[in-house]
Parts: sequence; C-alpha cells; structure tokens
Amino acid sequence: MLPVIGALIAAGDEVLVASGPATAHLAERVGAQFSRAGNDSDVWFARLGERTRGNPGDGIAPERINHYFVPRLFGEIGAADMIDDVVVAANEFGPDVVLFESVAFAGPLTADLLGVPGVQHLWGPVLPHEVFVLANDAVSPIWRSFGRDVPGYAGVYRDLTVAICPPSLEARQVPAGDVVALRPSAPPQHEATRGARPVVYVTLGTFFNGNTDIFRKILDGLADQPVDVVVTVGSDQDPSALRPAPGNARIERFVPQADLLPTCSVIVHHGGAGTTFGALAHGIPQVIVPQGADNYDNAAMCERAGMAVVLRPDEFSARSVAEGVSAVLRDPRFLQAALLTADEIATMADPAEVAGMVRAYSR
Repeated sequence: MLPVIGALIAAGDEVLVASGPATAHLAERVGAQFSRAGNDSDVWFARLGERTRGNPGDGIAPERINHYFVPRLFGEIGAADMIDDVVVAANEFGPDVVLFESVAFAGPLTADLLGVPGVQHLWGPVLPHEVFVLANDAVSPIWRSFGRDVPGYAGVYRDLTVAICPPSLEARQVPAGDVVALRPSAPPQHEATRGARPVVYVTLGTFFNGNTDIFRKILDGLADQPVDVVVTVGSDQDPSALRPAPGNARIERFVPQADLLPTCSVIVHHGGAGTTFGALAHGIPQVIVPQGADNYDNAAMCERAGMAVVLRPDEFSARSVAEGVSAVLRDPRFLQAALLTADEIATMADPAEVAGMVRAYSR
C-alpha cells in the first residue's frame, strides 16, 4: 500500500496509518501520520495457538490455508484486536475515505461507521469468494457489537477495490463494487543485462527466511549448474549460517531488487507477493517453492500462465530445484510468457493515477 499512500501525500492529501506498532517506521518513511491500532501479527498467531491443541493450520491442504487463517486469524482475532483503536483514531482524524488491505477487516467496518467509502487494496490475485463468506461469518459479531449488520464478504467489496494482479492472470472477478488495476511493482529502473552465464536469484522473503534447510537444498541443487547464484537471507538472518557455500554462490543479507532483478535469468523463491510481482514486472521466469500464506495462490497463478515451475512440498528436493531451473532456462516459452506479462504490467495504472481515483471516489 505504500506506493499509493506516498502518491496521496505527494498530491497534498493527509494520510493517517492505523496499524500494529511494527509498521510505524514504514508510515513515517513516506510522510504519513501513524496511530497504533492493536498488536502485531505475532501476537495474533500466539492467540490463535492458544485456541488449538496443535500448531494452527498444521496438516491443512494448501488450497485450504486461506479458508482456515483468514476468518480465524484476521477476522475473529485481528479485527477484534484493532477495531476499537482504529475507530478512535478515525473519529479524531475525520477521513474522507478509508483505505485498507484485504484482510484488515477493521477497515470496512470503520468506513461504515463513519459513513465514508471504503477502498480495499489487494495484495495478490482475488482469493476464492468462499474465503470472504467465511470471514463474513467471523466478523459478524464484531459488526453487531457496533449495532451494524455485516453486508457480505466481510464488507471488503462494497465500494472500490484496488487490484494488483495483471488482468490476464486473474482467475476470479471481484464480486461487487468498482475496480481499478494498479501496477503491482515499480517499473524496471535499468534495462535487462542478462549475460551468457545465467544469474539465479534465491530468496525466501521475510517470513519464511529462517528455514536454512530450504536454502541449503536450493544451494545444493544449483552447486553444479552452469549458473551464478545470488542468495539474500534477509536483514534479520546471518549469511554465515549457509557457509560453506558452493563456489558459484554469493550470499548476502540484502541486495536492492531494483539493481539485481535486471541481471537475473531465473528467480527461485517462496511465492510471496513482493518477489512474485517484482519478477513479473521485470519479465523473469520463476521456480517457486511455496511455503504457506498466499504463496500457493501466487504460485498457481504463475504456473497457469506458463512462466513458472512450481515445486510443492512433496516435490521439493535439491534435484528437483536443479531440474526446475534447467527447464526454465532451456525452454524459451517460460521467458516469453514472463515478458508478455511484464508488457501488460507496464500498461497498468501507476500509484499517482490510482491515488487520483481514490481521491475522486471519496467525493
């Protein structure tokens, strides 16, 4: 959401971000005001864990992950944790519109209480509609505690939806309200400079990056391949945990994607939205090793479009990584599909255009 928030501020609008404390520095970085609303998601996970005998979500099929977590974690726990603080902050701030990401269910209720439009900002492809039917049931008691009836789909589709998935890759339609398509990633800042020896970028994002076993299998699979490997483990992890590394691998905490992506021929990653859509914007084929959350949805989206090899948990090994990267490099159809998507993304509205639409929608 930061690009749209930044574009609103650049145009002279006032923006207040109400969220968990871990996001305060992000709001301040783009010049937004910040008000703490509830706790961070690690507290929510702990509360969900207290309800269950085992690990929440353990044993659930990948296609049911969102059906399980969205209503329970983000509906019953997250919305209840945030709503009072969000309502207080909103009443003091007096917004003309409430912008919220898909599962921040305090957003649509606050918009309803204030009588202003609610704008949902997606973080990937449209989720199965039944996920939000279940979320609607989960947040119904919270709405009723304010004397309101939840209007369906937990209130998220009532007004305007900012979609970030390229239309050709979207498997579902937004079921109600208006839609504007936002470019999901910044355009490439440099021209592609892919050399004769392919560069393979490996990342597990910021949520699953603590699993050194996955990194190690990927490195083992690529050790004897005729490629150069760049691994980023994240600012909160230690690159030395993966040493000794193969001779063709470079391991860093962080490398700016704007500098790295134009040099890459393949990305091996977990399927998080930031990495997935960054790769799509640069026209880079992918090998995706989904771990949880939205990873499986993004992986399926890229697999359907012919630009990715997906290695699900029962398929993942050092050998399958080597074979997947080799297949992507050998078959030009993967690159062709990725470049077509990059061209499509380049035609989507930029944050300044979407900010203007959000502003107009609030009048």
